[in-house]
Amino acid sequence: MKVAAATPPSNVGALPLDPSWVDEVLLRGTGAEPCLFLDEPVSRDGLRRLVRTRQTALSSAGLVRGGSVALCLAPSLALVANLLAAWRIGAQAALLDHRLTPFETDRALARLEPQVVVAAAQPVGTGPAHGFYEQREIVTTRPGRPARTSHAVVQLSSGSTGPSKIIGRTAADLVAELDRYARIGGVPRAGQRIVSLASMVHVLGLVGGLLHCLHAGVRLAIPRRLTADGILATVAAGPEPTTLLGVPFHLELLSWVAEPPRLPQLTGMTTGGELVRAQVHDAFVDRYGIRLGSMYGMTEVGVIATDLFGTHRPELTPAPGLTLRAVDGELLIATGQSPYLDHGPTGATGPARWDDGWLHTRDGGEVDPGSGRVRVLGRLDSQVSIGGLKVDLTEVEHTLAALPEVDAAVVVFGTSIEAYVVLREAGGTTARIEAQLTERLAAYKRPRLIHLVDRLPRTATEKLVRDRTALRDAGQL
Repeated sequence: MKVAAATPPSNVGALPLDPSWVDEVLLRGTGAEPCLFLDEPVSRDGLRRLVRTRQTALSSAGLVRGGSVALCLAPSLALVANLLAAWRIGAQAALLDHRLTPFETDRALARLEPQVVVAAAQPVGTGPAHGFYEQREIVTTRPGRPARTSHAVVQLSSGSTGPSKIIGRTAADLVAELDRYARIGGVPRAGQRIVSLASMVHVLGLVGGLLHCLHAGVRLAIPRRLTADGILATVAAGPEPTTLLGVPFHLELLSWVAEPPRLPQLTGMTTGGELVRAQVHDAFVDRYGIRLGSMYGMTEVGVIATDLFGTHRPELTPAPGLTLRAVDGELLIATGQSPYLDHGPTGATGPARWDDGWLHTRDGGEVDPGSGRVRVLGRLDSQVSIGGLKVDLTEVEHTLAALPEVDAAVVVFGTSIEAYVVLREAGGTTARIEAQLTERLAAYKRPRLIHLVDRLPRTATEKLVRDRTALRDAGQL
C-alpha cells in the first residue's frame, strides 16, 4: 500500500500522517480469537474497541492529525492501545522507555517538544523485571510543537556507546519492514506464536514482535516476569509452534536452567542486539535442542540481516529489499533519507552518519562478493591501535567473558585497554584471570587494568554500556 501525506489543516504540522495504514496493515479483520496474550487474552475485536476508546481520549486532549504525542508508558496493553490510537488519528508518536529517570524523561521531552504526553498514573516500582505491566494512563497537554516531519514513530537510540540519537521512521518505513519480515524464512507465520522478551518500546519488540504479529496473524504472548521460570511458563501456556524473541541477555538467562522442562511447542529462538558469543550459542542449542537464530538490525532501519536457522553462523543473509555494502571495513545500508531528527552539519548524526543515500552503521563488517552474505565484526569504535598493532576490543571482551569464572565483562580503551569484570563465583581473582588470558591472547591484546565489579550497567534494551564514566561508577568489589 502507499502511505502518503495529505494537505494539512492550518493548526497542525506541515506533514500530517495518513492514518489509513493502521486499519489496512495492523487492525484489519475482526474476530473473537485472541491475538495478544498478557495476563488475559485480547481478541482482535477487543483490541479495536480499546484503540477506539483511547483515540477518543487523545482527541479530547487536543491531539489531531499532524500533531505530536509522547508515550511514557511501560510495556502494557495501555501502551499498545495508545500507540495505535495515536497513529489512527494521524499523529506522530514518540516512545520513551519507562526505565528512564525523571531527569532523563524531562530532558527527552525538552528535545522532542510533544503537544500531548501520555504517562502512567503510578510508577511501576522496583523488583524483578517484567515483560508487561498494568498501566493506568494520564493524558496531559503541553505547549509543544506539532510534528515537523512525516515520521510516524520517533525513538531514542539505546545509548550504549554515547548520547541517544532521535530517530524517526515513517509509516512507509514500518510497512516496508513488515514486508521484509514476511519474506524471511523462519519468521513465525499465521497460526504460530511469538513469546517476546524484547520491550515493545524498542525496535525489535515493536516491529519484530508487536507489529509483525498484528500484521501476519501471529499470536503474541508476553511473560509477566522476565525470569527463566516466567519465560518457560509462558511458552508452556500455549500449544502453537512457538519462537522466543529476545536479546543475548535473555539467552544467557535461559542458559542457566539446569534441566529445562520438555516443551515440544518451542521450535526456536531469535536474538537481536549484540553479537552472541560462540560458547553461549552452543550451550543454549545443546540444552534446549532448538534452532537459535541471529538478527542484525538498527533502530534506524529495523531488521537488516538474519540467519534464523544458524546455518551460516557467523554470516547473515541481508533482509529482502535491502542493499548493503562494506566500505573501508564499515557496513553501509542504502536508505532514501536520513532517519535522524536532530542532526547537525557535522555532528554525530549529521553527514558522518548518513550521506548521499547511504547510512553509516558504524559497525565493522564484510560482504561476501559471491554469496552476498554479511559478517558483522562489531563496533568500529572497538578497533584500537596498540603500539601500531590493531586490537579488536570485541575479541578481547568475548575471550574474557568465556573464562569459566567470569559471568560478564566489558572491555574499553582509554590510555590503555581496561576490563570491567563480574565474577561467576567467589574466589576469583585478577591474578587468575590474567593467567588464563596469558594463554589465550597475545600480550599487546591483554587488558592492562582489570576492575572487579559487582554489576555492569546496561541500557534499557539490556545492552552492556561501554561508556567509561558509567563503568567507573559501577559498584567496585
